[in-house]
Amino acid sequence: MSMEWEKKGILIVISGFSGAGKGTLVKALLKKYDNYALSVSMTTRKPREGERDGVDYFFTDREHFEETIRSNGLIEYARYCDNYYGTPRDYVEKQLQAGNNVILEIEIQGALKIKEQFPESLLIFITPPNADELKRRLVNRGTESEDVIAKRLGRAAEESEGIEAYDYIVVNDDLGTCVEEVHRLVEDSRRMPVRRKAFIEEIRNELKMFVKGEA
Repeated sequence: MSMEWEKKGILIVISGFSGAGKGTLVKALLKKYDNYALSVSMTTRKPREGERDGVDYFFTDREHFEETIRSNGLIEYARYCDNYYGTPRDYVEKQLQAGNNVILEIEIQGALKIKEQFPESLLIFITPPNADELKRRLVNRGTESEDVIAKRLGRAAEESEGIEAYDYIVVNDDLGTCVEEVHRLVEDSRRMPVRRKAFIEEIRNELKMFVKGEA
């Protein structure tokens, strides 16, 4: 049993405020370690230039997507701008069985749905050290207007109401440190079932020895 747990990957949900650096963190994890896989979403939107099917997205039509919903083939899904986006169950489960830790980079509502279906999943929320730093990062992007930045900060205020649902909050003040902390949390979570089983067996045996008068 312990070997099965050690070989099987875990499902990791990474969320965070816009500007917290979660996308950069995920890329760094994938580059540094070879036992992570980023979940590939299914979508009904058309591919953009340079996007590859099965790499950037699984591109499909509305009929097939809705059939996949009816057959429980998606872990979670949503509809944005008349297009569907969802996480294929088969892809995730195959990656987990192969021993890969599957990363889902999704928002809080989707994260809570994942936790309901996969209680053993690991939910990690990425945040900057404070609100001033978050605003500074958004401004320094240089790609968004003041109105958009204000909307993103307002969205962050709303998201802050759901942070307590996550297993861990990781402060992204230094990327390298953040990557190592997230990796450590993942490895600890992978070993947890093994440790739990070993502890249960140990204390159970000790109690049986008490009953037999051997201790």
